[in-house]
Amino acid sequence: MPGGSSTMAQACPGDLGQDSAPPARRVGPPASAPRGDLMFLLDSSASVSHYEFSRVREFVGQLVAPLPLGTGALRASLVHVGTRPYTEFPFGQHSSGEAAQDAVRASVQRMGDTHTGLALAYAKEQLFAEAAGARPGVPKVLVWVTDGGSSDPVGPPMQELKDLGVTVFIVSTGRGNFLELSAAASAPAEKHLHFVDVDDLHIIVQELRGSILDAMRPQQLRATEITSSGFRLAWPPLLTADSGYYVLELVPSAQPGSARRQQLPGNATDWTWAGLDPDTDYDVALVPESNVRLLRPQQLRVRTRPGEAGPGAGPAPTQLAALPALEEAGPERIVISHARPRSLRVSWAPALGAAAALGYHVQFGPLGGGAAQRVEVPAGRNCTTLQGLAPGTAYLVTVTAAFRSGRESALSAKACTADGPRPRPRPVPRASTPGTASREP
Repeated sequence: MPGGSSTMAQACPGDLGQDSAPPARRVGPPASAPRGDLMFLLDSSASVSHYEFSRVREFVGQLVAPLPLGTGALRASLVHVGTRPYTEFPFGQHSSGEAAQDAVRASVQRMGDTHTGLALAYAKEQLFAEAAGARPGVPKVLVWVTDGGSSDPVGPPMQELKDLGVTVFIVSTGRGNFLELSAAASAPAEKHLHFVDVDDLHIIVQELRGSILDAMRPQQLRATEITSSGFRLAWPPLLTADSGYYVLELVPSAQPGSARRQQLPGNATDWTWAGLDPDTDYDVALVPESNVRLLRPQQLRVRTRPGEAGPGAGPAPTQLAALPALEEAGPERIVISHARPRSLRVSWAPALGAAAALGYHVQFGPLGGGAAQRVEVPAGRNCTTLQGLAPGTAYLVTVTAAFRSGRESALSAKACTADGPRPRPRPVPRASTPGTASREP
């Protein structure tokens, strides 16, 4: 599916079977070898069925198999989410992608509660922190594969990981609050958050692997912790305190004459720009100055977030003009999951302005023709389970948001039930003449 943004994918029987998933493609030697620490965080709790866990496990194995793991280069780790976090293998244990894939496939579901927040805090303290042996100055990436729910808060511990410079990718297998997951993933969400049905995870393997490798390329300047008034820049160690220094340059894209410069020592790997204008593009340049070896400048464009109106300040005219459209923005990104022979689950991500919706109508009927049915879902909920369906059948599902203004906005998706036993037709009794017994031919 084109575009990595909040990807939704589903397949129907006959489209692309589970056994026909394309094999993991071997990645050739990149121009600049990646270096960093990659952690996979898997929901291994009882909220995930054994079948779903097996599909997720295979997906992670396909992701890691072609990666160039090795001492001093790229390292991988696997942590399970359950009642208590469990480390399947730590950074540095496996020196090849194939060995890591074997370890992933051999992992066992832990069951228990879904304490994702506890697992994130564990990851920060036991694996990503320098005090616990993490390598300073190398890129750090977290890939969290979840069914969308957690029994404890995720936001604060996830933010602490981001503050360490961890890039967060999230793969949701169809459930959960879209807005909460968008906030938990690294910005921009369209690059770091994927919604994919558990049977279609193979669709995003190559795209996600490429994004992970891009996040771990050496000599890569990156921006994190972007706010309306500033952002943090980070880069791998290119120099040492004795071999040179850095010059950072910040220029508003629309005002090339208003440059700000900062000189930093050669052992610096980050800098935070503050006091910037909201909703503004800035061109950033990192210039390594060294008389030992020639290093090319690195450039990046960063856009600050829109500002919030202060106390007593009215909204800007452009915000007023956009308000009606936001209030009547309909459902987005329909996701089909838990497909069973006679039921399936439908969830959707409401738009940011969709809080004004009075509720949702979910209408569904067989694509081949037949009577349509309708389910009412109250405002504040974004999922429902459709029951009484026919096995191995394609349905058209339409989610419609109803607003106070009387207007409606709808989005449709194709959904397919799993194959299953169909009811046998009941035999029709043969008519017989009164007083005589019917004879079989």
